[in-house]
Amino acid sequence: MNALAAAAIVFAFVSGGAVLGMLLRGILPAHHLSDESRDVVRLGTGLVATLAALVLGLLVASAKGAYDTQKDGLDKITANLTLLDSTLAQYGPATQGARAILRSTVASAIARLWPADASQESTLGEAETMAGGKSFYAEILSLTPATETQRTLQAQALAIASELARARLLLIAEQEATPIFGVFLIILVSWLVALFASFGLFAPRNATVLAALLISAFSVSGAIFLILELDQPFEGVIQISSAPMHDAFTHLGE
Repeated sequence: MNALAAAAIVFAFVSGGAVLGMLLRGILPAHHLSDESRDVVRLGTGLVATLAALVLGLLVASAKGAYDTQKDGLDKITANLTLLDSTLAQYGPATQGARAILRSTVASAIARLWPADASQESTLGEAETMAGGKSFYAEILSLTPATETQRTLQAQALAIASELARARLLLIAEQEATPIFGVFLIILVSWLVALFASFGLFAPRNATVLAALLISAFSVSGAIFLILELDQPFEGVIQISSAPMHDAFTHLGE
């Protein structure tokens, strides 16, 4: 589900909980709203608020960690691409075929990671990129070094290509890893609804209180939006920039 749509649904549920609490205030008998009842509800909601804050913080930290891990992995791939192309250039004209395959494969990977069509899934695991990588590696293996320098450069190129393949597989695994568990969000939202219902239950009915509750509901739904956005680093509003990869691509084959 789109992060913005999910956040809107959370806002509707949480703010609805506050409104429900206000409506219940006018229905419940007076002794249900006594000071003793208020104290007990405050103790319970205090516990729920603490649990909700802990889970919310855990989810934000987990999503941010996943985002940073994938960004670091992509930065490493970008740096290795530049280094690999430079190594092949030093080898000599015999690597023109390999460099052309590398450039084509990178172009395909960029198009897959940051698709022009927003409805397409962002991925590095498509068959075209995998085939390009295998063809590129075979092209380097087929080189016949004539000097010790060329043998060294070929070995370096093979090592970098292997590291690139490893980094790519790790990035694919991280992309395909289970996203933020839906059950976590469902439980968290249920806690927030109950919490806001208790706020509305004992709150006076006036515009200031209603505005404060709506702003609070907007804030927690914004946190949910942030979690879901960070959990999808190649999509949405908060996505990893394609600029470094595009910059590296423009210099490949020069």
